[in-house]
Amino acid sequence: MTVKELKEKLNLKTLVEGDLDREVKDCYIGDLLSWVMGRAPADSAWLTVMGNINSIAVATLADVSCIILVEKAALDDNARQKAELHDVTILTTDEPAYPLAVSLSRLI
Repeated sequence: MTVKELKEKLNLKTLVEGDLDREVKDCYIGDLLSWVMGRAPADSAWLTVMGNINSIAVATLADVSCIILVEKAALDDNARQKAELHDVTILTTDEPAYPLAVSLSRLI
């Protein structure tokens, strides 16, 4: 499934449009950036509340397909600029991480 398909099926809002044709093969939930950096699978949708510039670096290093900010988490301006520069897709939702992950797992 592509990021675009995932966005549409889960009714997610786009904050930064990166590569929407990228495949999503897994899901990872985590907010401790050092933990995520070493454990998030490549090509996964990363569900987090961390909308800062460090999360963009982690997403790039972990090679995730997209970041999904859950529970109305904010994306700061520095992070938005860095995400645009590095082509990192950032989506958002009001939903908590677990119910969203359950829905996502049914799709992939």
